[in-house]
Amino acid sequence: MTHEQRMAGSLTEEQIAFYEREGYLVLPHFLTVEDMAPVRAALEEKVSWIADDLYKDGFITDKLEQRPFETRLADLFAGLTDKEFLHYGRGWRDRQPGLFHLISQPKILDAIESLIGSEIFANPVYNVRPKVPHVAAGAVPWHQDKSYWPDANSNPVITAWVALVDATAENGCLHIMPRTHKKQVLSYHAETYSGTGYTELDAEHVSKKKQAISLPLAAGGVILFNDRCIHMSTMNNSHVVRWSVDLRYQPTDQDPMPQHGIGFLARSRQHPEQVTTLDDWLAERPTHHL
Repeated sequence: MTHEQRMAGSLTEEQIAFYEREGYLVLPHFLTVEDMAPVRAALEEKVSWIADDLYKDGFITDKLEQRPFETRLADLFAGLTDKEFLHYGRGWRDRQPGLFHLISQPKILDAIESLIGSEIFANPVYNVRPKVPHVAAGAVPWHQDKSYWPDANSNPVITAWVALVDATAENGCLHIMPRTHKKQVLSYHAETYSGTGYTELDAEHVSKKKQAISLPLAAGGVILFNDRCIHMSTMNNSHVVRWSVDLRYQPTDQDPMPQHGIGFLARSRQHPEQVTTLDDWLAERPTHHL
């Protein structure tokens, strides 16, 4: 990518250099409350759907409609088991307008453009992560994202990890091993202890000699990292839900990974008329054609 192409994005040369050297970049206070309002409304709607479902099936007698966003989902599952929670999945990919608005958020795309250029494809693997206190699904073992698509011809795939509430050491913030993004896919297995089947790196790759850091982040912060960078998060030991969303982006000339779902054209300076609209996304069309 040329210097001119990079200048079209929002990151500084120092930020780009840090990302390329370390494999990640923290962007604190990146999104405002207004930026996050559509996705938060979508997730409040999703929690209400779950409350209706739990009520209908007799698991709860009170939908707790007045509880705040930060705690309602946790309060609904208080006293229930991991099985009831995992019925709704370890990560959510609902096609709600609020999620499209987040994936298409210009501030995020501007940062991504600094790293891969202006032709940006939104990878089909995006996940809403409601890390619920004391639920096994909340812990995510050491892994590389690329272990979920080891044979895909996609490099780089950049994750944008968005904190919708404060992510702390207590509620399970992200932990990362800097400078591990230069490695190929390391050997891994499907873990068996949480009921989720997450991929987990084999023990020899996560020895205590490796330097891992924790990345607590206030709501609205974003962490960008390469899909080969080793990372994890711990159990939520607080009383609030650690809400986050992980989005992924890659150049348009890379494998769109249709076996994982339907991604979409998020930005194109060359073909702006083909950029996917909300109606396209809701209809699962990856591009817009007039």
